[in-house]
Amino acid sequence: MTSPPPLFDLSGKTALVTGSSRGLGLVMARALGLAGASVILNGRNAETLNLAAAELQADGIDCRPSVFDVCDEAGIRTAVAEIEKQAGAVEILVNNAGINIRQPLETFSAEDWDGLMDINLKGAFLVSKQVAPGMIGRKSGKIINVCSMQSELGRPGITPYAASKGGLKMLTRGMAVEWGKHNIQVNGIGPGYFKTELTRPIRNSTGGFAAARRQTGGAIRKS
Repeated sequence: MTSPPPLFDLSGKTALVTGSSRGLGLVMARALGLAGASVILNGRNAETLNLAAAELQADGIDCRPSVFDVCDEAGIRTAVAEIEKQAGAVEILVNNAGINIRQPLETFSAEDWDGLMDINLKGAFLVSKQVAPGMIGRKSGKIINVCSMQSELGRPGITPYAASKGGLKMLTRGMAVEWGKHNIQVNGIGPGYFKTELTRPIRNSTGGFAAARRQTGGAIRKS
């Protein structure tokens, strides 16, 4: 794959990207790798994750998979310890893991609510909590939380998702304020609608992106 020259050099840095076996997570991992970082891919499905890692390695990217669940604190602790043993300290963390369940709010189950919140919000907290002490000790670190345009906007059928992403936005602000004194920069980004697995239901629905744009007051831009 032909790629443009990197805008910055991340050589010698180790980056962990959660939820990176496909979609935007994999794209972001590739970009970090092309900029010189040693990239750790994360997901729950070993087969899918290994295929993604092989894809990046074929492009000359220093990459390895790490299978763990972002909702499992003990599993995260073990995985991060192994990552730092094999690849060095995690200096860049991208909290990208997330899911969406499209369903009217009045029929949304408490079980689905808890599962969605665990992955989209609690997961970012747990992984950040595990890597932050090392960043604090080194007085250096970068954390990027993948929020959403739904952190700011409402849309029918995805209210719990919007609530989780709104919470992630505020978690980002809190992390930035709390850890900024340790030279840790925490930022959030709010992607719009891209052609990924997560947006397949809306792309396949009547009207696709155009209908979604109308429902969010014209705030969606095709990318």
